[in-house]
Amino acid sequence: MYVKECIVSAPGKAILHGEHAVVHGKVALAVSLNLRTYLKLRATNTGKVSINLPNIDTFLCWDASELKQLIQHSCGKQEDVKRLDAELVKRLREFVGVADGNLDTSNMATLAFLYSYLCLFGKGELPSLTISVWSELPTGAGLGSSAAYSVCLAAALLCASGAISSPLKEWDHTARWCQEDLELINSWAFQGEMIIHGNPSGVDNAVGTWGGMLRFLAGRIIPLSRVPLLRILLTNTKVPRSTKVLVARVKDKINKFPTIMTSVLDSVDAISCTCEKILLEMTCEPITGEHYNVLEELIDINQHHLNVMGVGHPALDTLCRVTLARGLHSKLTGAGGGGCGITLLRPETDTAVIQSTIQDLNDCNFDCWETSIGGPGVQIHSPRSLKEDILGTLNRF
Repeated sequence: MYVKECIVSAPGKAILHGEHAVVHGKVALAVSLNLRTYLKLRATNTGKVSINLPNIDTFLCWDASELKQLIQHSCGKQEDVKRLDAELVKRLREFVGVADGNLDTSNMATLAFLYSYLCLFGKGELPSLTISVWSELPTGAGLGSSAAYSVCLAAALLCASGAISSPLKEWDHTARWCQEDLELINSWAFQGEMIIHGNPSGVDNAVGTWGGMLRFLAGRIIPLSRVPLLRILLTNTKVPRSTKVLVARVKDKINKFPTIMTSVLDSVDAISCTCEKILLEMTCEPITGEHYNVLEELIDINQHHLNVMGVGHPALDTLCRVTLARGLHSKLTGAGGGGCGITLLRPETDTAVIQSTIQDLNDCNFDCWETSIGGPGVQIHSPRSLKEDILGTLNRF
């Protein structure tokens, strides 16, 4: 192995504007969350391959010789990175005992790891190693938790296999890879997302790789090089929802009221483009209160449009009402129908107001975090750069 030990992290994601409209050819803006997934890879000499995922209570270990039997000569070819090896996926599903059944979170995470591990190391002797992962992101909330995991897996395993080198110097606390290496990380992370989700858009793993903000239109993903770091409250209403059902609901409404809904979609597209313009202005000129006024108005307008599309929910209405009572502006993020919402925090927002708002939302049985959007994508860390609780969790296994 080229790298004996490394710690990497990748951010979650939120949709700032354009959810659902993006399905119909409109612009969406996806942003990184400053809630991250952390992964530690450590080489061992035990002959074992272990993965520890305490967030989802998954702790697995195999003999490397046992895994070697799953490999065919096609594995490990770098040029095949963009094409999923369906035969290997089939064998892995049989290996973990889900050949014909639906995958739960643990199964999906396991398959994504084993697939990447076997493809990247399959041409030679399989190394014994331990992977430990801990995440600040809730699973199943539409915040890109699986993509952050896939990006971390890709970065760590690519480093360990020698496909990319570690950019971390002795004196660095954190470091990022060059563009070429990030593209390779993103390609392998997309493989993991295909195993987990079947037919992903590629947005989530791209946000996890590059961070900041991405513009998504008709399948094209364009990272925006400069965006301001914005403080937000992120609220999980804990109301379960089906993205598939909600997408179908919007489509039905468009078919029923094509003239009305076309105008709504065009308006959402304009909101995304206007927001992008404002955020870019905020990176190259002094930030003013007027910038935040416009961002707040765009949030309110888009939330109304999402309600018109039929993807609102009483819990999201409660979120908007509770935060507006404190002078804060909120909208759903992602599929809607429950799920999560974001609330913009102005720089001058008093700490007492923020804490009172979080308490009000907790009283509604919601989970709420103060965080930020627009932060860095996948990074490699020195142990001294991490908080004690994160490092302690990763070192426990």
